[in-house]
Amino acid sequence: MDLLKRILGILWIALALLTAYFCIFQFGLPKLSTGHQEDVVFGIIILFILTPIISIGLGVFGYFALKGEFSADKM
Repeated sequence: MDLLKRILGILWIALALLTAYFCIFQFGLPKLSTGHQEDVVFGIIILFILTPIISIGLGVFGYFALKGEFSADKM
């Protein structure tokens, strides 16, 4: 079970990198370049609020799973 948790830790870290890429290059920057006020506000929210929360959260969770912090002997 610990091996599965460590493999899933790698998966969470990869998912954090993918979400950072998609939030920045697919959702955030294209919205900033349109010039419409509602798109610029949405782009700023995506880039500076949601992207760090999602990416850092997934990355930290994956890091702890990879290091074995959720194993039964730690409790």
